[in-house]
Amino acid sequence: MLEIDFSIWPPGTLWIQIFNFLLLLFLMNIFLYKPIRSILARRKEETNALEGTIEGYQNLSSENEKGIEAGLARIRKEGSSKKEMLKGQGVVAEKEMLQEAFASADSKMDQAKEEIENRMTEVRKALDQQVAVFSEELAEKILGRGVR
Repeated sequence: MLEIDFSIWPPGTLWIQIFNFLLLLFLMNIFLYKPIRSILARRKEETNALEGTIEGYQNLSSENEKGIEAGLARIRKEGSSKKEMLKGQGVVAEKEMLQEAFASADSKMDQAKEEIENRMTEVRKALDQQVAVFSEELAEKILGRGVR
């Protein structure tokens, strides 16, 4: 059977085991844990630095986004005012064109009325002459003799 010697004096295995454990703990701390802890500390510092950079870029992007939105709102406002101005100019131009068209139509109507009146006068003169001739012929036929 296995026996464990817990004797303290003369130096037994318990003291040797404790010494071995502490020596192993000290050596592992020097060669294994300290480098790993320093690597983890550097990684944490880099992570914190990167998080700070990310936060700065996020703030910058939100400021840029606000600037872009303000610029878009300003441009939209300017565009709508220009649109309204152009629409007003179009309405004015339309009114001017309609006035010109109405004036042209009125002048053409006046010319047409004058031409119609002139033709009616000529036709009346021609009809008056023909009526006189026809009335003489009719009177001659009714009377059976010459009227003149």
